[in-house]
Amino acid sequence: MKKILFIEDDPVVRENTAELLELANYKVITAANGKTGVADAKKHLPDIILCDIMMPELNGYGVLQILSKDEMTKHIPFIFLSAKTDHKDIRKGMDLGADDYLTKPFDESDLYSAIESRLAKVEILNENIEKKEVSEIEITENELKTLEHLKLFFKENAEEYTFNPGEIIYHKGDNSNFVYLIKTGVVKTFKSDEYGKELITALHKENDFFGFTSFIQNVPYQEFATAIESTIVLRLLKSELKDILQKNHEVTLELIDHLTDNVSEIKEHLLQMAYSSVRKKTATTILQFTEKIKNRPEECVKISRSDLASIAGIATETFIRTLSDFKKEGIIDVDGRNIKIINIHKLKKVT
Repeated sequence: MKKILFIEDDPVVRENTAELLELANYKVITAANGKTGVADAKKHLPDIILCDIMMPELNGYGVLQILSKDEMTKHIPFIFLSAKTDHKDIRKGMDLGADDYLTKPFDESDLYSAIESRLAKVEILNENIEKKEVSEIEITENELKTLEHLKLFFKENAEEYTFNPGEIIYHKGDNSNFVYLIKTGVVKTFKSDEYGKELITALHKENDFFGFTSFIQNVPYQEFATAIESTIVLRLLKSELKDILQKNHEVTLELIDHLTDNVSEIKEHLLQMAYSSVRKKTATTILQFTEKIKNRPEECVKISRSDLASIAGIATETFIRTLSDFKKEGIIDVDGRNIKIINIHKLKKVT
């Protein structure tokens, strides 16, 4: 979740704008004046800063001047939001290094557009820097330092396979000779109970690893893996990955941390399945799946009801009834396999 620092002395504007941004799935930190805003920027290092100009103690121009001289904050995108509409005021803000200038009152779509374009620009610049840094050195299997280096090694050396929605990637009981990295798409892993019902164990999105089993014992896959949507995976021999990890201890430790985080997520999910209400399980599952496939809240989630119910740990019929309740309450809209979040604020309140 992207983090926004909003510096504004008017409490009504501050609260209303912060609520709009939270509904758009941003984490918002607010500051009531420029001095507090500077301190919060250095403390929280937000992804973007929105700042009023006319404020007590320290105005917006002063905030930008201070932050632009600090190594930790000078690259954070900075947008002025101000009632000052004079051309010379706008020019002053841009000359100081602001990325954008919106005049009050502003349309929320203009605000979202300004934020999204600046965040996208930063991501593109960061990606280009990373690509340049990677291209400047030839990474061999003996020089891998981070998990990102390992993923790059997969992309350069692993076999690539494409799977259609619903197509099995591997079966439970197959020899676990390979480890996978998702290039694009979403994969579910699952087991089947004695009645043939699917019990989903995990969802994996783009840039996720899956298919890990013991590196020491010859253990077959303990679950099935299936593509939920059109998916491209990269497949590397487990024996080759084992050799890489033995030669690169830093990557091994980072991979252990990554797998430990996955175990913690599973424990949290089991607690939710055991003790949460049906409404909370349903709301949490919709939010988790939306986050997994990197959908924006206003975009549709495309997945079968039975899959979502399996993730939530409730009967499909009960899950469908809860979806109907959410639809009647104006929280979501349902059209066939598509679920669209209408009011993410209300949906999060359920959880």
